[in-house]
Amino acid sequence: MQIILYLSVALIAVAFLVLVIYLSVTLKSLRGTLNSVTDTLKGLEKQLEGVTSETTLLLRKTNALADDLQQKTKSLNSVVEAVKDVGVTVHKFNGTLQTITHSMDQQIENSKEKISQIVQWSNVLIELKDKWQTRKQAKQQRFTEKEKARAH
Repeated sequence: MQIILYLSVALIAVAFLVLVIYLSVTLKSLRGTLNSVTDTLKGLEKQLEGVTSETTLLLRKTNALADDLQQKTKSLNSVVEAVKDVGVTVHKFNGTLQTITHSMDQQIENSKEKISQIVQWSNVLIELKDKWQTRKQAKQQRFTEKEKARAH
């Protein structure tokens, strides 16, 4: 029975030794895998730093662009307001012109008869002037002829 006990202890020791060897091999393999993961993480960390710096730069440019866009929007708003004011002014001016035109049309309509009379009297005055000038020229011509006759 002692032999069985010694054989059992020896078998347990061999099994324990095999287990330790397998664990050692597994741990070495795991260490290689972990070293590879560490190298990969270092590379990712460097890449992440590059991405972070580029993202920061992009964010700054975006903020500058947003500020510029906001300033231009304010400037454009003032231009739009000015154009709107010009439109209102033109609209008021058109209304004033329409009012004046309507008033003048009404006054002309009311004064048509007076204008007609003024035109008629003007024609009469022109005719009288023409007749007066004709008579004056005739008198002048007769006077000139009499002077010529006396001089001979």
